[in-house]
Amino acid sequence: MKIYLQLLLALFISLGVSDSFAANVEPDELIKQTSEKVLSALDLNKEKYETKPEELFKLVNDIILPHLDFRAMSKLALGKNWRKANDEQQLRFTDAFKSMLIRTYSKSLTEYAGQEIKFLPYRPPAEGKRTTKVKTVIDQGTGPDIPIIYSLRIKDDIWKVYDIKIDGISLVTNYRNSFASDIRKVGIDGLIEKLRAKSAGKAEKA
Repeated sequence: MKIYLQLLLALFISLGVSDSFAANVEPDELIKQTSEKVLSALDLNKEKYETKPEELFKLVNDIILPHLDFRAMSKLALGKNWRKANDEQQLRFTDAFKSMLIRTYSKSLTEYAGQEIKFLPYRPPAEGKRTTKVKTVIDQGTGPDIPIIYSLRIKDDIWKVYDIKIDGISLVTNYRNSFASDIRKVGIDGLIEKLRAKSAGKAEKA
């Protein structure tokens, strides 16, 4: 799977915000108002994060995770196989998937090199509980712009991200085919153990 730098930036930018703030603003403002703060932190601490990746893991765990709906992400990633798993397997898969994503993506945040983020006009959803209309664009300068679409829903009165599409590719559903293949070969428990093994190893390169 090709991991885009822009995906990591999108996650980091959109989620570095307190729960009280997230509960009182529209999704687009949540993303927009935290961008400067987070990108500044990346610029100021780039060398530290490169030499001490555990600091970046901690940062992701403390700041980003509270704003991700990992149960919804896990359901999307497994597709029809989610319903075939029992409650205990669903819990273990969600935990293993979360750990794998943290380990896989954290180090790529150090690759930020000053790309500009453009925020496109936002149209709030009619029902007010879910939106897939929060759009930004990464300006790469010499290369083509990269569109980003955030999917968020309200859970426990707080907006949480359950998917991000980068240039049309979903962070979550992009795993579905490989997970389905693993389940056919080794079952849901085998897939969980495979994800745990990845988490226990070195973070994957982008």
